[in-house]
Amino acid sequence: MNRLVSMTVNGEPCELSVALNRTLLDALRNEGSLTGTKIGCDVGDCGACTVIMDGRPVNACLVLAAEAEGAAIETIEGLQPAYDKPHPLQQKFMEFGGAQCGFCTPGIIMMAKALLDENPDPSEDEIRFALAGNICRCTGYTKIIDAVRATAEELRRAGTL
Repeated sequence: MNRLVSMTVNGEPCELSVALNRTLLDALRNEGSLTGTKIGCDVGDCGACTVIMDGRPVNACLVLAAEAEGAAIETIEGLQPAYDKPHPLQQKFMEFGGAQCGFCTPGIIMMAKALLDENPDPSEDEIRFALAGNICRCTGYTKIIDAVRATAEELRRAGTL
């Protein structure tokens, strides 16, 4: 049995017809055609599926799509302000080498965005704590943390945080 779920995804109204047992991750990827959010462990341990739901980061694999009724969802696809202009987090990840294979990157960037939205001047320990639920097997995290710190500094200088 399917249910029509209405939400806002990346600032746009969206209605998805989903089975009651379907996760938000599956609905975004399959019904919403937003494949930037990755399927990792599918049990909430790796953070690859992190999206922002009503201003808070969530593992989309642990949220039923029906629970997103009326919610505002932000995915990696909605982060970039224009086709040819990456979000500062995306730019700094490229500059600092914070992404290698790229599989974990969308989830980490969305978690970092949620952190910076809440705390525009995080310490290294606060960044590490915020990203603790996101597993990366390639980078060793140092470049990721450097990219987040540089983004925070840039956004503060620009007055956008």
